[in-house]
Amino acid sequence: MKPVIALVGRPNVGKSTLFNRMTKTRDAIVADFAGLTRDRHYGSGKQGQHEYIVIDTGGFEPDASSGIYREMARQTQQAVAEADVVIFVLDARAGLSGQDYDIANYLRRLGKTCVLAANKAEGMREGTQLSEFYELGLGEVYAVSAAHGQGIRGLVEIALEPLGLSESEDIVDDDGKNCIKLAVAGRPNVGKSTLINAWLGEERLVAFDLPGTTRDAISVSLERNGQKFEIIDTAGLRRKGKVFEAIEKFSVVKTLQAIESANVVLLLLDATQGVTDQDAHIAGYILESGRAVVVAVNKWDAIDDYQRKLVERSIETRLAFLKFASLHFISAKRRQGIAPVWAAIVQAHSAATRKMSTPVLTRLLLEAVQFQSPKRAGMFRPKLRYAHQGGSNPPVIVVHGNSLEHVTEAYKRFLEGRFRKEFDLVGTPLRIEMKTSHNPFTDKSD
Repeated sequence: MKPVIALVGRPNVGKSTLFNRMTKTRDAIVADFAGLTRDRHYGSGKQGQHEYIVIDTGGFEPDASSGIYREMARQTQQAVAEADVVIFVLDARAGLSGQDYDIANYLRRLGKTCVLAANKAEGMREGTQLSEFYELGLGEVYAVSAAHGQGIRGLVEIALEPLGLSESEDIVDDDGKNCIKLAVAGRPNVGKSTLINAWLGEERLVAFDLPGTTRDAISVSLERNGQKFEIIDTAGLRRKGKVFEAIEKFSVVKTLQAIESANVVLLLLDATQGVTDQDAHIAGYILESGRAVVVAVNKWDAIDDYQRKLVERSIETRLAFLKFASLHFISAKRRQGIAPVWAAIVQAHSAATRKMSTPVLTRLLLEAVQFQSPKRAGMFRPKLRYAHQGGSNPPVIVVHGNSLEHVTEAYKRFLEGRFRKEFDLVGTPLRIEMKTSHNPFTDKSD
């Protein structure tokens, strides 16, 4: 799973700016789920071959006893608990404050791996002007400038160095056959644990809800009709302990990690709540990750016909980008409609890993062009010559030809529909890449 880095510090030290640098985007709110306080943001970053998740927090006052500052402190404590390493951001120009000492004492008590980053240090000499930060007793101080992008790469390398990163791999059983790794994702209280317990035939996940502890996503092994599954449940991430009671009962980080490491994701919706912004954000992250997906609407028995029509309409509009996924209406509590979900999961995994031969892809491409040519761009019309498979999980189809940079998104969707129908690609995203052939005579003079 991806390592988690939490950015912690007092207000106005540049944590959000550093967050944007580490995620290489100006849109800091990558996973802005409903129910989270605005000052906690989650995003993904990558440096070299290493990917990571970053948590941006609000100003931290560990000893805050009331009001909004207490809630911000609780959220930061949650972020620190979830993190593998903490970057303690300081203001190099303002110097140390009493609040910095309080944060340092809190981090020291936890024993978390901590890296000190003195921000706003552009044009400053590390040896003299940053020496006071060593009083915190948390080790080396690294000068950075998030606004100017100075020292960020080195800071990330230092933060990731002690984590012992390893590439995630598919789970393989004793017979050498791949297990289907299934993540069950969704908002709190949509019935994820209830559904998994219904599959297992026992109340297996309740015992994992321990107060005051940080828990990873719970993995449960299951075999059905000769196919082995590894189910990752994100419902066990709720904190009933006193420390986390006022914070949202859903860990965004663990859900992102579960989605990243899965082969198929079951997106579970709540029929009584409809499709919320949080559902749409999770669905968008699944699509961005390229994971095969099955959509199930739980608590279908708890609403009437009119409400059902509203839910179906909201799915068609708000989750239109997942129209390739199969949709199921279930009741996990009553164990109604859950059997077909298994078939959809296997179908989605099969589609995501399907092999597509070059002759068939090329034939489909040429037939599509004959049926409807791509739109002309100026004096040129894109010429699509042949296609081949460029990857799987998700499937990638690479199309070669001339002037393909002028192929419109609408025409790509037209081609996608043709390919999906031929290869029965239900439940998986499909990516089409255009590669324009290089003319060898372009660079030659007369």
